[in-house]
Amino acid sequence: KKVTAVHKANIMKLSDGLFLTSVRNVAANYTDISYDERIVDAACMHLVMHPEKLDVLLLPNLYGDIVSDLCAGLVGGLGVVPGANMGPDSAVFEAVHGSAPDIAHKNLANPTALLMSALMMLDHIGERETSARIRAALDKVLLTGAVRTHDLGGTATTTEFTEAIMRELG
Repeated sequence: KKVTAVHKANIMKLSDGLFLTSVRNVAANYTDISYDERIVDAACMHLVMHPEKLDVLLLPNLYGDIVSDLCAGLVGGLGVVPGANMGPDSAVFEAVHGSAPDIAHKNLANPTALLMSALMMLDHIGERETSARIRAALDKVLLTGAVRTHDLGGTATTTEFTEAIMRELG
């Protein structure tokens, strides 16, 4: 695996310079992990053209917000992207898109991001068998494409999509 620090230190010399100095200091303590750096605009192009060549991206908050939305677009949109915030003693799992108040109570939301976040939580607490079973059902629904929510080009409601997953679970 490789960690890539993404920055704009060529322009943002103080803030991103400090970021790079800090990251390099930490990376020096983990020589068994491959480390490299990319300027944020070049990193975005690389993500679009060769996403498989990047493993872990480390970015300041501003670039992280922008690049995470770019990555979400590459895989189908915010409706399919899970999120996790991990700490030494706790973890929080959530859909990247947040509460999506613009579609609240309209039965339009794609539940995939929330479900994937729950699957990550199940894996985290050691419930891998349960997670794998639900993930297989979700994958089957997504791959067959018969039931898709509006954000994925379909007409299914949140309820219909969820019911399709439940049918796969038996």
